[in-house]
Amino acid sequence: MPGDGKKRIVVLAGSRIEDLEWLRRELAAAAPDAVLCADGGARYARLVGVVPDLIVGDLDSLAEELQCSFRAEGISMAGYPARKDETDTQLALERALAMGAGEILVFGALGNRLDHTLANIGLLLLGRNRGATVVLRDESCDVFAVTGEAVIRGEAGQTVSVFPLGGDAAGIDLTGFEYPLVGAAMTLSRPYGISNRLAATTGRIKVGEGSLLVIHYRRVVALYENVGK
Repeated sequence: MPGDGKKRIVVLAGSRIEDLEWLRRELAAAAPDAVLCADGGARYARLVGVVPDLIVGDLDSLAEELQCSFRAEGISMAGYPARKDETDTQLALERALAMGAGEILVFGALGNRLDHTLANIGLLLLGRNRGATVVLRDESCDVFAVTGEAVIRGEAGQTVSVFPLGGDAAGIDLTGFEYPLVGAAMTLSRPYGISNRLAATTGRIKVGEGSLLVIHYRRVVALYENVGK
């Protein structure tokens, strides 16, 4: 759990999750204080046998039969109109922050809809601006924002890609990586931070100005592997 007394909360969003056994293991390991579902994400709660603390959204992706089942079990549901400015995932994150979350782990946020994926990446800064760490996690990677400094823990050879988030970034130091940086600057028009690798079990990322988007792949890729095959 977060060491500052704040809560660890899981959000289940509605994008594709294929490995349900993986999701069960991740939820058990996270041991969250609460599980919130963003609309259709409640399907995954049902499939893995998790009882959600709250279901949030316009409920257009959740079958009426399943909605009735959740209501009959006394599970809280916060419904919103379909014509709204916020995504269902944003509404769930706002609820998690209001509940005192210091760490929010989001599953089902990196699917086959690029527009939804980009919207969810933008929500990383919502968490940062409210003093919480938000991680988007799927079967292959973790996606999160770094403002200031962060330590990446994993295995040597794991791929870590770094991009500026929300504007240009400067004063970037990468330590413990195959391609280190000192005092570097990054812009979206020159994405040279892609496909770096951990050189050891930890790497340190520091940014002096702006924020960074970090994508940490948990699979170890051989140095000369042709990943395009």
